[in-house]
Amino acid sequence: MPRHPLPRAAHRTCINLQFTCSVSLKESHEVSKRRLANYQPTTWSCDFLQSLKNDNADKIYKDKAMELEEEVRCMINSGDMEMLTMLEMIDDIQRLGLGHRFEKDIKRKLDRISSSEQSYVEAEKSLRATALCFRLLRQHGYEISQDIFHGFLDDQGNFMASLHNDIEGMLSLYEASHLACEGEEILNKANKQTSIYLRNHLGNSDSMTAERVSHALEVPLHHKMIMLEARWHIESYGKREDANPKLLQLSKLDFNMMQSVLQRDLQDMSRWWHDLGLKNKLRFSRDRLMECFFWTVGMAFEPEFNSCRKGLTKVTSFITTIDDVYDVYGVLDELEAFTEAVERWDVSAVRNLPDYMKLCFLALFNTVNEMAYDHLKEQGEDAIPCLTKAWADLCKAFLQEAKWSYNNITPSFEEYLENAWRSVSGTVILIHAYFLMGENISKQALDYLVNYDELLRWPSIIFRLSNDLATSSAEIARGETANSISCYMYETGASEAEARKHIEKLIQKAWRNMNKCQIDNETPFARSFVGTAINLARIAQCTYQHGDGHGAPDSRSKNRISSLIIEPISFH
Repeated sequence: MPRHPLPRAAHRTCINLQFTCSVSLKESHEVSKRRLANYQPTTWSCDFLQSLKNDNADKIYKDKAMELEEEVRCMINSGDMEMLTMLEMIDDIQRLGLGHRFEKDIKRKLDRISSSEQSYVEAEKSLRATALCFRLLRQHGYEISQDIFHGFLDDQGNFMASLHNDIEGMLSLYEASHLACEGEEILNKANKQTSIYLRNHLGNSDSMTAERVSHALEVPLHHKMIMLEARWHIESYGKREDANPKLLQLSKLDFNMMQSVLQRDLQDMSRWWHDLGLKNKLRFSRDRLMECFFWTVGMAFEPEFNSCRKGLTKVTSFITTIDDVYDVYGVLDELEAFTEAVERWDVSAVRNLPDYMKLCFLALFNTVNEMAYDHLKEQGEDAIPCLTKAWADLCKAFLQEAKWSYNNITPSFEEYLENAWRSVSGTVILIHAYFLMGENISKQALDYLVNYDELLRWPSIIFRLSNDLATSSAEIARGETANSISCYMYETGASEAEARKHIEKLIQKAWRNMNKCQIDNETPFARSFVGTAINLARIAQCTYQHGDGHGAPDSRSKNRISSLIIEPISFH
């Protein structure tokens, strides 16, 4: 039961999950015709998660971390630092996961660089400085033209051959090129040339440089999950001869402090999931509490967003369960009734549902209403209309895919994708995130949310296409006819390899369009929410990089989770 009764303004009633009704909807198919996906059980049992011995590092190291933070802040604000040195320090701070501690300091420095013509002149003295300046400014939402690279082009418009002796400059340019917007040809050329150059020079570099280049080529920095990159960069930074010891120590303290907060959040969520009881009642569905929590860490890892992480863990757990209802277990007339119940958002609709759906609907109903109540109490805004529309649209998209599957229909690629970027659930996750982050609510922002603004659309497309690249084989084996690869192959006659290449190009196009959202000064959304939307794309690509890290996590997926949430960084 929710902790509080929902107020009149929300016009909703919370129902005890022990409430039961007789089933009035007769199954039109025999139980034997239900599909089973045979998902692997969870690796992370409730007992294991509750046994984690949290050492409260966030409290133990708080004073020492604050002391180091002030010392680093003095370094940042030092007036005699050269341009490139300052840019490199900001870059290291961000890569080490410390950006949240120095947001205002970094903004002041970037404001000064952005408004100073002399800063650009100084930056253009080297390719590394220019590319680093460009990338940092774009990352923080400043408008900066690709024309800053004109001085490094030859008469044919290619980057000069003489730059091939500058591996640090080329690596920096490679990273900067991934912040291109659609139609920026200089940056597109930069990406192609630097990718080829870096691959060709992997064997000619010292071990540390080769390690950094290989790491960048695997996934560019702009696409990496922030906290996972911080863990890697702390280890890498510690090997450098020029590493700043205070910055390194602070990064280790900060990582372990955040991990301590995450472990407490996770244990709270583990108890919630166990008490909810769905994993025992709906045994056909995936038990992925840890993987759902990992998603939220990818989206909002900062300590101040612990309430957001907990809320999103609940949201993504429900999405996973309901997805399995539509994809695996439910029969069509049941799915139509469940979709109608979610659209109506009315407890009386449970009369028309079988028992397993009653449990699922009432658990969702209570949880979302409780979130809406908390938001109304704290922010004075009724979130119910926005949240329930998002869930209804998701279920309608799920239902469309189920109909294609039941009728053995392969839709056109365009028809599939228009439904699929909604069915992947990115819009539901981001709309909940908007309310859970405690931002100041504006009417314009709400309008953008309910109409699924491009800031919600582009990360959802990346999420969907990344998912399809990883899961299409398993979906085809289950008899599902609709995924981007099979639709494209059916429509064009392309081979699977050609279809995959086309999907990868669409993902890159979506990133370029999302980069445009990042520098949109007219957006009604706060910078923190824009960052969360971009982080959704990052965690999606991370999860599906080597396979289905959510539905069928392998040892690599488990090791990533363990490195962030279970294993602290050694100080020795």
